[in-house]
Amino acid sequence: MTKLTFIAHDGTRFDVEAENGATVMESAIRNSIPGIEAECGGACACATCHVYVDEAWTDVVGEPEAMEEDMLDFAYDVRPNSRLSCQIRIREELDGLIVSIPERQG
Repeated sequence: MTKLTFIAHDGTRFDVEAENGATVMESAIRNSIPGIEAECGGACACATCHVYVDEAWTDVVGEPEAMEEDMLDFAYDVRPNSRLSCQIRIREELDGLIVSIPERQG
């Protein structure tokens, strides 16, 4: 299991254990993390699982693919470290990953 930390817009921290191979979005839904709506169920067809990857983790997580970048156009308050959590696959290298949830989803 890989440890993830979600930080809500109000600063509340949610520490969870995520299954390798799942996505950050799936882990949020399984753990009832508020602010991750995931309306499309992880198909990269909306922007309601938008998160900000902590600056220390951006290189490890990697850059978004073209389809994800297109969907981020619909997200609220997009930043250089914005990602769709449905597109971040959990793996051992991400143990300790921190993501923040925006004030609202697009």
